[in-house]
Amino acid sequence: MLRFTAGADDLLASRFAIAPLLELEKLLRRLSGVEGRPMPRDWSDRLRPVYRRLRAETELDVVLALCAPHYGADFVAPPPRSLAQTIDDDLETVRATPLPLARKEIAECLRRRPTDDPRVLSVLRGRDVVARIADVLEIAWHELLAQDWVRLRAICERDVVYRAGLLSREGWAAAIAGLDRRMRWHDGAIEIKLRHANATVDLRGAGLLLIPSVFVWPDVAAYTETPWPHALIYPARGTSALWEPGTPADPGAVGDLIGRSRAQLLAALDEPASTTQLARTLGMAPGAVGDHLTVLRRAGLLAKARSGRSVLYRRTPLGDALTAQQ
Repeated sequence: MLRFTAGADDLLASRFAIAPLLELEKLLRRLSGVEGRPMPRDWSDRLRPVYRRLRAETELDVVLALCAPHYGADFVAPPPRSLAQTIDDDLETVRATPLPLARKEIAECLRRRPTDDPRVLSVLRGRDVVARIADVLEIAWHELLAQDWVRLRAICERDVVYRAGLLSREGWAAAIAGLDRRMRWHDGAIEIKLRHANATVDLRGAGLLLIPSVFVWPDVAAYTETPWPHALIYPARGTSALWEPGTPADPGAVGDLIGRSRAQLLAALDEPASTTQLARTLGMAPGAVGDHLTVLRRAGLLAKARSGRSVLYRRTPLGDALTAQQ
């Protein structure tokens, strides 16, 4: 079991963040077979040819060598700083990694998962190893994940909206327990049941990063090594539906009644979401989404409320009843 001991200052300092490069690292683990369930067939058919080409044409195998089972070099996918984190922010952090820290994490990865590939070892032992890894991560991002990132980021953002609401209504114990069945708040600590971790980490007033992730599903993960910020990575709500077999719900008679696009929006609002989040999730133009939301609200199917800088829409009981007919 992994325990993060936390005082009142830690709870006040804890925050949510989104980690683009972490998602890439978890995707690479899935494609390489090191960790995670197999990719859904449509994703696999689309990404595997690109993955194989990158292994042949770039130094991607160097990054893969650092994906040891249940352990990875943190500098390859550093903890993010905020909800506004971009891939450029992540790559800047990678490139700023001190060489001694990179060498320490590389050595631990090779201890856990040795390699005798001379090309890989040559790069890992070079003085420019950090820059070369950052360069190949940037290529892999644009080739493998950039196309899907808007939709995946929207899933993570909607998860944060839900968690923040739960935190404000029910407090930290409920918020932590709601992240995953393996987590709980107990006796002044956040406890996570991990098969491959047994440690107690004192947050020392610095708080904890809470990071929703698509590709970590169905597992959970954590950053515990210094000098990186301590963090918990948990499956974002809605991820299982993304990966598990199935097809989107047919708007059916509700679509015939109010229009297919409006029926899809109504169905997508299981949790509150903003216009931008809905547009990203459904691949619709923000202007069109806004127009449809206005009509649905006038019909009494939606309500809206401000949350910080965002306006969030949610279904009314009438909207719930109509959606149940789809």
